[in-house]
Amino acid sequence: MTFNDVLSKINDVMYTYILIILLVAVGVYFTIRTKGVQFRLFKDGIKSIMEPSEKRKAGEKKVSSFQALMISTASRVGTGNIAGIATAIAAGGPGAVFWMWLMALIGGASAFVESTLAQIYKVKDGGQYRGGPSYYMERALGKRWMGILFSILLIICFAYGFNGLQSFNMSSALEYYVADYSNTVWPMVVGISLAVLFGLVIWGGTHRIGFISAVIVPIMATIYILMGLVTMILNITELPGVIALIVKEAFDIEAIMGGFAGSAVVLGIKRGLFSNEAGMGSAPNASASADVEHPVKQGLVQVISVFIDTILICSSTAFMLLLSGVEGIKGTLDGIPYVQKAISANVGEWGIHFITFSIFAFAFTSLIGNYCYAESNILFIKNNKVLLNIFRVTCLIAVFLGAQADFSMVWNLADVTMGLMAIVNITAIFMLGKVALKVLKHYENQKKEGKKPVFYEDEVGLTGTVWTRNRE
Repeated sequence: MTFNDVLSKINDVMYTYILIILLVAVGVYFTIRTKGVQFRLFKDGIKSIMEPSEKRKAGEKKVSSFQALMISTASRVGTGNIAGIATAIAAGGPGAVFWMWLMALIGGASAFVESTLAQIYKVKDGGQYRGGPSYYMERALGKRWMGILFSILLIICFAYGFNGLQSFNMSSALEYYVADYSNTVWPMVVGISLAVLFGLVIWGGTHRIGFISAVIVPIMATIYILMGLVTMILNITELPGVIALIVKEAFDIEAIMGGFAGSAVVLGIKRGLFSNEAGMGSAPNASASADVEHPVKQGLVQVISVFIDTILICSSTAFMLLLSGVEGIKGTLDGIPYVQKAISANVGEWGIHFITFSIFAFAFTSLIGNYCYAESNILFIKNNKVLLNIFRVTCLIAVFLGAQADFSMVWNLADVTMGLMAIVNITAIFMLGKVALKVLKHYENQKKEGKKPVFYEDEVGLTGTVWTRNRE
């Protein structure tokens, strides 16, 4: 048995049994404790997205709430929203979509708690903010070792594993256009081009990452969702039947009992949870960078990100597939080929070109979002400019190499580290949940009093945070 086989078996056990139980449990727990904050205050989240940052000093380049939302959405919305959904449907059937939706609704509470905590315990770095799970593990729990462990796992997972994967997906999307693509010079050309573009962005600072994401992500997501809507309009008479099929097969007891690990329930839950990453500990790294007046506002904004990722983007893919009349087949017609064939059946051959464009747009913004997470964690381990620049060079190498080879072992390792990362983060947010709940109550009390919610640490019994400030 090879090392890669061992990693695959660990993945199967961890994701199918341990993580699903933990993530569902923590999502349900926080949904109950927050009284369904992801539903009650959804409108507040939408309002918070468009609020301007606090007053800036001259020369400061802070990240707005909207930009932080786009950074986290950039990382969440990757090729998994296209290929991942196709694979889930091909393997588990249409019923997987129902469980994907359900997990987005439940996971919104976990996303709210972890992102609110990231805002509470963020630190100031020059004119910007940074933070995330590592920071609240150290500053709130007093466990720096736990924060370092989380940071190492996240860096391996996002900076090298997932960014190598995104680079490979962009490169391999060109196989349709170039004969014997993998044996030509084009993979190297793509790798160099991506590394150069990626380098220009990451050496520009977090504010540039926020700006790029705030421009590309909305355009990318809007076009993709419109494509889904066009597909639904073209097949409007078949839409009720497809929705009924999704619900019916979600509760197909025979299919569930026949093979639980590969059932619509498990595949839908896995796709929902690991597409929107609620509770995984990744999005809080972007949430912490936002310049807002109350931590709860950014927590609510991340609820919107979960909605965008799963309810809008993933559902667009699902309906494009299920309305096409093309049936996915596990191991034969799944992933990108399944999507390409389905889109072609819906709108013609130009749909294949649309999918190629989507893969490049989704994957490049994922490169940026993933790097943003990793940089915050490198700085947590050691805030050193030389180390940071060395790290950036290794990230460019990962992007360059990823475009040229299918490093399945690296990706399996990334999956394992992401699973371990989630376990560490779930432990931390469960221990700190009371703090997030107290801050949520502070926000709601101010609203009831007719005030604009503004956070001061002493009003909830906290000390030593960046929220120590004078009342104007």
